[in-house]
Amino acid sequence: MLIYGERHLRSVLGQYAGHYNGHPPHQSRQQRPPDQDDQASPPLDLPVQRRKVLGGVINEYYRAALAA
Repeated sequence: MLIYGERHLRSVLGQYAGHYNGHPPHQSRQQRPPDQDDQASPPLDLPVQRRKVLGGVINEYYRAALAA
């Protein structure tokens, strides 16, 4: 990834920090991400969706809710 100045660098670092601090599972939280409290986990039979972060440099995966 090419960085085009300080403003772009701050944007990229902000997105990366948001992903790192909010999405990956942590062993100390029983494999729950930091931004997830003791909420019920979604059923495992829901389809998995991908969300691109930083233009696809990082991918986040989550279970999608079924459409009603």
